[in-house]
Amino acid sequence: MRKQLTKAATRLLRLVLPSVLLIGAPIAAQVPATLVPAKPVAAAQSVPIVPAATGVPTLTKTDVDAWLDGLFPYGLDTGNIAGAVVVVVKDGQVVTERGYGYADRKAGKPVDPDTTLFRPGSISKLFTWTAVMQQVQAGKLDLDRDINTYLDFKIPPAYGKPVTLRNLMTHTGGFEETAKYLIAIDPRDNRPLDVALKRSIPARIYAPGSMPAYSNYGASLAGYIVQRVSGEAFEAYVQHHIFAPLGMTRSSFVQPLPANLAPLLSKGYVIASDDPKPYEIIPLSPAGALSATGADMAKFMIAHLSASNPLLDAKTARLMYAAANTPIPGMPAMALGFYHEDRNGLNIIGHGGDTDWFHSDLHLYLDKGVGLYMSFNSAGKDGAAHVLRQRVFDSFTDRYFPAKPVAQPTLATAAEHGRAMVGNYVSSRGSTTNWLRIANLIGQPTVALNPDNTITVSSLTDPAGVPKRWREVAPWQWQEVGGSDRLGAKVQDGRVVALAPQGFAPIFLFVPASTGMNAAWIIPVLLVALAVMLAVALSWPIVALTRRRYGYRSTVSGRPLRLRRATALTAWIMLAIAVGWMAMLSALSSDVAYFDGRLDIWMRLVQLLSLAAIVGTALAVWNAWTLARAPQKHWATLLWAVVVAVAMLFLVWLIFDMRTLTPSLNF
Repeated sequence: MRKQLTKAATRLLRLVLPSVLLIGAPIAAQVPATLVPAKPVAAAQSVPIVPAATGVPTLTKTDVDAWLDGLFPYGLDTGNIAGAVVVVVKDGQVVTERGYGYADRKAGKPVDPDTTLFRPGSISKLFTWTAVMQQVQAGKLDLDRDINTYLDFKIPPAYGKPVTLRNLMTHTGGFEETAKYLIAIDPRDNRPLDVALKRSIPARIYAPGSMPAYSNYGASLAGYIVQRVSGEAFEAYVQHHIFAPLGMTRSSFVQPLPANLAPLLSKGYVIASDDPKPYEIIPLSPAGALSATGADMAKFMIAHLSASNPLLDAKTARLMYAAANTPIPGMPAMALGFYHEDRNGLNIIGHGGDTDWFHSDLHLYLDKGVGLYMSFNSAGKDGAAHVLRQRVFDSFTDRYFPAKPVAQPTLATAAEHGRAMVGNYVSSRGSTTNWLRIANLIGQPTVALNPDNTITVSSLTDPAGVPKRWREVAPWQWQEVGGSDRLGAKVQDGRVVALAPQGFAPIFLFVPASTGMNAAWIIPVLLVALAVMLAVALSWPIVALTRRRYGYRSTVSGRPLRLRRATALTAWIMLAIAVGWMAMLSALSSDVAYFDGRLDIWMRLVQLLSLAAIVGTALAVWNAWTLARAPQKHWATLLWAVVVAVAMLFLVWLIFDMRTLTPSLNF
């Protein structure tokens, strides 16, 4: 059961987390293979980058194409990925646009970077944030004003501070994570943006500006604010003020796509060998509804890299790209909408994006005038697309902009600081007021100190699933042994209050798990409690059948017998509750259709069972109390009754602590 729960929760969390944060190590050695159908677009060759040192490849179309062609066909084939598009730009020109694999595998339709639309997921937010900055530039929006002044509904006050656009753009609005209505399949679930925002306002779990917690809702609020102050529907605003000026003729936020673009959309897959999946509706459209070709994304990157940015003036652009929040000292910062991915001494900003079927990344090398965009139409076997996209970013950066190695010895404080890091952690981006709080309990990262004073984080692994080792190279900063990834901690009064690897740091952190949310003891105790429930539940029919077979008569009757039967029934109910929540978590992780509210009736049913279990637990406690006060005690029976009552009390505590009895059906 634990393995099933962990697998389900991990996939659910992967869906709602931006996958650029997935830390992937280099995949197996790339073996050149015959190119799968593709149609590279001829483009004017850019001015080569002057190599930093002898032997560094120059960033030209010829070199980039050869490098990509040696990487992508093999990666798609071994990863069971249907298709991908890759675009590289520099100095206002397209270096290359490459399509690999299939947009429609069954029809044999290849990916064409000029005409095939992909769904870049949360990269859509960059268009939303660009629109916000246009309105800031026009004087219609103030980054530090209470957003309620721009809305026709109210975000309830919390922690004595208003939410501002700056908070939304740095993901520090303090909103709880929400999953319901995140993605839909039925077009009837594509509600107007204002309706989608008003029907499910997330709880505020942090003071504004205090904690990064990536928020789709916050980004969509920003898009709605643009709609309000501009007087144009969000989709129309982006069309008129971003797509049209850039000549992005094959891009749209409209859902479903307009008739002229719908036939050009790539199919979406989990793995290439399976059937294609249905079109995904993103009700919170500013957060992830974009459909665009690789060629159009090249135009967007060029605009943001250009000194004469056609979308923003120089002052506004500099403000947008500059560090606006640094949650972990020494780790990459959050800009206004973009997050920093700085490495090799370069100023890099970007964003990742995922729907359930499409997986994408965009990176802008501001110092070099270079942009890299890639999108996959399948997750692939064991999440191969996530590993491949990280590999492409790392390898592209190291190939064309290598850093001179700097020797950094392990600090003498490695053991002391490593011990301070040990423990279980939970993500700052999560649910705390509804039943998805369960997901925070499953698969918690665990930090351990190794004999050589390196540390490991259980969730940060290489492609083989082995946790990476990290050594301290600066105070409270660790570097991957044999790699370049960094891990940092935030310390207050000598105590670790947060940690994050470099890819996570701008938009969410891992904070030490509280006692009441620490899986190190809760999961083992939960498994023992469920084992006790299973023993009680099975003992009832087994004892009854044994007595019937051998003609034994029970020596217990009256109230004691009724209490025992009530306890046995409660055990069955407890097991049903556990199976119910596990099944719903599994359903959410396996089919996006369940995000539309169809689980509501099952949630209510399990809640009713929970109320019955609370009553049954009271009876089990009464049963143990009765046995303890009996003049003639059967110690084995009493001990077992106490064990059962304690196990049930723990499960009732968990029912309340996991917020499974909340009146609201939102999650």
